[in-house]
Amino acid sequence: MTSSHPNLKEAAATWLKIGFLSFGGPAAQIALMHKVLVDEKKWLSEKTYLNALSFCMLLPGPEAMQLAAWSGWRLHGTLGGLIAGLSFIMPGALVMLVLASLYAAFGTAPLVSALFLGIKAAVIIIVIEALLRISKRALKRRDYWVLAGLAFVAIFFFSVPFPVIILIAALYGYFTSHGSEDVDASPQPAVLKRTILTATFWLALWVVPLGALWLALGADDLLVQVGILFSKLAVVTFGGAYAVLTYLGQEVAINRSWLTANEMIDALGLAETTPGPLILVTEFVAYLAGEKAGGAVMGLAAAVVGLWATFVPCFLWVFAGAPFIDRLDRAPKLSGALAAITASVVGVILNLGIWFALHTLFGSVRQEQHGPLTLWLPDLASFDWRAAALTCLAGVLLLRFHMGLGKVLVLMAASGWLVSQI
Repeated sequence: MTSSHPNLKEAAATWLKIGFLSFGGPAAQIALMHKVLVDEKKWLSEKTYLNALSFCMLLPGPEAMQLAAWSGWRLHGTLGGLIAGLSFIMPGALVMLVLASLYAAFGTAPLVSALFLGIKAAVIIIVIEALLRISKRALKRRDYWVLAGLAFVAIFFFSVPFPVIILIAALYGYFTSHGSEDVDASPQPAVLKRTILTATFWLALWVVPLGALWLALGADDLLVQVGILFSKLAVVTFGGAYAVLTYLGQEVAINRSWLTANEMIDALGLAETTPGPLILVTEFVAYLAGEKAGGAVMGLAAAVVGLWATFVPCFLWVFAGAPFIDRLDRAPKLSGALAAITASVVGVILNLGIWFALHTLFGSVRQEQHGPLTLWLPDLASFDWRAAALTCLAGVLLLRFHMGLGKVLVLMAASGWLVSQI
C-alpha cells in the first residue's frame, strides 16, 4: 500500500509522469491530478484538494500548474513545490520550443498552411467551449451578466486595455460584496513575516534578471519588451489562458506587430496539442517574435525570457499565498472582487472568439477607428467557405459528440488538408 506521505524521489517521479500526460487543457489536467493524488496515491484528501483548487482559481496564472506547485509544496515544502511546478511546465515547454522552431522554418509551406486551416477552425470552437464553461460558473447573478457585457463592449469596440477592465471589475466586486471580514482571517505575525520574506525573494527572482536585461540592452530591446509584456500578463491572467490571449493578441498582433492575427491563432492551436499549461502559448509568441527580429538564437533567447516572466510569478503567487488557503472563505470582500473579475473575463473571452472567427473565416479584415470607437470590418468577398465548413465540423465534434481534443485536432488538421485540395 502506498504511503500517504511519499518520499521526495517517489513524488518527483509522479510529478514528471503527470507533466508528460497533462494534455487537454486545465479541466483534463485537474482531473488527472485528482485521479493520481487523491484516488490512487491518497496523498491529499478530497477536501484539501478542492480547497486548493479554489485557491488556485483565484490566483492570476494557469490554475492547473499552480495546483501542482501547491500540492508539491504541501507534501515537501518549497523544494517539492518547485519540482512539481517545473515538472508540469518543462515537458510542454520543450515540445513547444521544437514546434515553434519548425513553424518558423516551414509555417508558410502549402502543406503546413493546409493543416493549420483545420486547426484554426477548431480553435474557434475551443474558445466557444471555454466561454460556455466559464459562463456557467461565473454568471450566477444579473449584475455579473451586465459586467460581462460591459467588458465585451469595452474591449471589442473601445480597445480598453485588459488590465483596466480587471481593475474596474475588482473594485465593483469589492465594494458591492456583502458581509464583513472575519477577524480570525487576519494572518498571525509569524505567518505574515514568512510570507513577506517569501514574496520578497520570489519578486526579486522575477524582476532582477529582467532589470539587468534592461540595464544591459536598453528599454527598447525586444528581449526587454518581451519581459515587460509577459510580466504584465502574469499579473492580470485571471480567468485562465483564454482571457489573457485577448490581451496578448491585442499587444503582439495589433499594437506591436510582432505576429499576425493568423499566427496568433496558429499559436493557440499548437498550444492545445502540447502537454502542460495552455499559457505556454506565450513561449511560441516570444520565439516567433525573436526569430523574426534576429534568427533562431534570438528566438531561443526570447522564449527563455518569456518563460521566465510567465512562470516565476506563478511560484510567487503560490508560495506567498499558500498559508492563507483556509482563510479565503472568511474574506467576503476579496471573494467578491475575484468573482466580479471572473464575470468580466466572460466578456473578454467572447471578444477573443469573435476576433479569432473574423480572421479565420475572412481573408481580409480591416480595423477602422472612429474617435474612441474601434470597428473590425471583414471584406465579405474574402469569405472562406472551407474555413466555415471546417468550423461547423469542429463544432459538431466538440460540442455535440464531446470528442477528445487530441482526436479533434488530428481530424481537423487532416480535414484542412482535404478541403485544400478542392
